[in-house]
Amino acid sequence: MENVAEVQKSIREIKTRGEFLERFLKFSFGFWALFAGLLFPILAGLILLYEARLAIEKFGFIHFLTYTNWDPVQEDFGALTMVFGTVVSTILSMLIAAPVAIGIAIFITELAPKWFKPIVSTAVELLAAIPSIIYGLWGFFILTPIMATKVEPWLQDKLGDIPLIGKLFQGAPTGVDVLNTSLVLSIMIIPFMASVVRDAFNMVPPIMKE
Repeated sequence: MENVAEVQKSIREIKTRGEFLERFLKFSFGFWALFAGLLFPILAGLILLYEARLAIEKFGFIHFLTYTNWDPVQEDFGALTMVFGTVVSTILSMLIAAPVAIGIAIFITELAPKWFKPIVSTAVELLAAIPSIIYGLWGFFILTPIMATKVEPWLQDKLGDIPLIGKLFQGAPTGVDVLNTSLVLSIMIIPFMASVVRDAFNMVPPIMKE
C-alpha cells in the first residue's frame, strides 16, 4: 500500500511539474511572440520620429495631421486630406476585396474539381507577383477612362438621388478618385487574401466542415 501511495504521489508531482512547465512555455512563447510582433512597428515609429524631429520642431506634429492645406512655397504642410484619403481608400478596398477573396477561397477548397484546383491556385498566386506599379499604370490608363465614361455616370444616375449615399457620387466623373483607387487596391490585395483564407480553410478538419 505504501508503494502504491508513493507511486501515486510521484505521478501527481510529475503531473504538477508538467502542467507548470506547459503553462510556463505557453506564457514564454506568447510573450516573445507579442514582443517580436510589437518590436518592429515600435522601432519603425521611433526611427521615423527621430528622422523627422527637425520638421516636427519647425512645423509641428499636430498641425501636420489636422490641417488640409499643402503649400510648399509658403512652408505650410497639412496632411489631413492625404491621411483621410488613405484611410477611406483602404477601408473601401477591404470591403471590396474581402468577399471576392473569400469566394475564391471557397471555390478552390470546396467547389472546384480536383484537377482544376492547382490551376486556379497558381493563377491567383501569379497575380500576387505582379509589381504594384503595373497595377497603378493599368488603373490609370485602362480603368480610369472606363470609370469616367461608363461606371461613375451610371452610379450617379442610379444612386445620386439617395440621401447620404448620393453625396458620395457628386461632382464630375473624372475616374481619378477614391473609388478607382479602392478598386485598384482591392485587385492588388485579393490574391494575398485569397491565399490566406484558402490555407485557413484547408486546415479545418473535414469533420468540422461536415
